[in-house]
Amino acid sequence: MKDFDHLMSVWQEQPKKDQLSVEDVLKQVKKGMSGLSKKLFWNITSMAILLAGLFLMMLFFVFNSWVTYLGMVIILTTMVLSVMMMIRDYRIISKQDITINPTEYLEDLKEYQKNRTKVYGRLYYAYVLLMSTGLLLYFFEVLQNTSTVFKIAAYTIYFGLVVFSTFYIRGQFVKNEQDKLNLMIDRLIRLQNQFD
Repeated sequence: MKDFDHLMSVWQEQPKKDQLSVEDVLKQVKKGMSGLSKKLFWNITSMAILLAGLFLMMLFFVFNSWVTYLGMVIILTTMVLSVMMMIRDYRIISKQDITINPTEYLEDLKEYQKNRTKVYGRLYYAYVLLMSTGLLLYFFEVLQNTSTVFKIAAYTIYFGLVVFSTFYIRGQFVKNEQDKLNLMIDRLIRLQNQFD
């Protein structure tokens, strides 16, 4: 009997799993997804404005070299593909309400996370390569009449910005976004397990 009492006291002293409040988790997930969808919306809007400006520049400015037009076409094509991917992601995260079907919402959130990982993985480098190629072809004519020192400075600054954004800013951005998504997914999984 003494062993049973001891076993009972040890069992009762075990830490209880934290119970998540459904309302709090839903608020936090909605707030997080609202932030991500707003960010995507403004990215799409700004990219569309840039696309329109670049297209108008291509129509109304006269360039002497076909290389410049080729660079602009590469940039436009890359930007259009990027906008299409952002629109697809925007639809994934804003197409449904979490309270209607939480399991489906969780699966869509995981799909969004997988897509974003792919985008910021290999596709990001293809995007940077295409944009860099397009800009270099554009700079070919634009910087043609400048001094050699200015050309070297412009290309050095340009390559420095590309390297900095590719290896530092991209990493920080991906880490922050993945942390936010992982936190929301973890909360939803914990909440789901709580009711299983």
